[in-house]
Amino acid sequence: MKQTILLLLSLIITMSVCAKSSFADLSLQRGTPASDVQKMSWRKVSRFMPDDFYSTKEAQEIADRVIYYQQASGGWAKNINYHLALSPEQMSQLKSTLKGATIDNESTTQEMKFLAKVYKWKHAKRWREAFLHGVEYLLDAQYPNGGWPQFWPKKNIDNGLDYSTHITYNDNAMVNAMLMLRDVSLGKGYYQYLKIDTKTRSRCNAAFNKGVQCILKTQIRVNGEPTVWCAQHDENTLAPAPARKYELPSFSGAESVGIVKLLMDIPNPSDSVIAAVKGAVNFYKTHELRNIKTERFINDNGDVDMRIVPCEGNVLWARFYDLDTQKPFFCGRDGVKHDSVNPKIRNYHPIHD
Repeated sequence: MKQTILLLLSLIITMSVCAKSSFADLSLQRGTPASDVQKMSWRKVSRFMPDDFYSTKEAQEIADRVIYYQQASGGWAKNINYHLALSPEQMSQLKSTLKGATIDNESTTQEMKFLAKVYKWKHAKRWREAFLHGVEYLLDAQYPNGGWPQFWPKKNIDNGLDYSTHITYNDNAMVNAMLMLRDVSLGKGYYQYLKIDTKTRSRCNAAFNKGVQCILKTQIRVNGEPTVWCAQHDENTLAPAPARKYELPSFSGAESVGIVKLLMDIPNPSDSVIAAVKGAVNFYKTHELRNIKTERFINDNGDVDMRIVPCEGNVLWARFYDLDTQKPFFCGRDGVKHDSVNPKIRNYHPIHD
């Protein structure tokens, strides 16, 4: 059964030969000189370097910077290049500007992964302690219903428009947190070298299982049948919820893929998990957008833009599907739905390939 579901999902998320990814190249760049590390993104340095890089003195120095920026809660702020070599004064100034810990944009889990990779080569107590502090952050941030907010502790929002407390699937935030806790509980990969105690691993496993139950409870049902998920759900009602103006409540064609992959990786899944996966796969099968692809181009204003062009044999899925009509829609920062791409719309999130 699981192999059948895996095959179906693989067919769904695999792009055809005429489609090219519009995202940045994430190749490993093996053999990159250490002197070039400062020119790379933190995402690449923390996750995609050759394994022996994490044994170097440079990686160890970066690990110390990472723990310097760790928040009191145990998490990390987002969109910070923690690997950059700054002066003590610059580091202090940067740290004073950091506002809140989060699991958004791979934050916290990304820093934890880096520390674990460095710790494999040198068992420095401070790196292990910082990693365990991160584990406690993820455990503390989980809601009683099993979900995770985007930010924890709660952000102070002046205008009252705070979506960071929603259960957040957007950008795989909750999935990343769950995968971290699952792997820690199993002592998998780099985490085996940390030799985490049985009690903590058991707590991580319990948190993962509670997260699975939240996933099942938030799955959107149509006429009683499970479909997919919204990018964020209300933390109290569990209903699909809005975020930024162009992130309206919807069926999410993007974030739901990561959720389904997580569920499919559960050994000996329950009937409820199997039903959830089958329901999501059926949604993808019945909501394909065929013979088109997205293409980046330079518009008349000289800006990088995106358009939809014909591509025979290609299959896409929308980022957003309307909750009432189940049709794809586009949305700009005015928060208005559109059923086609208007050149005047900017920052829309149209098609997920």
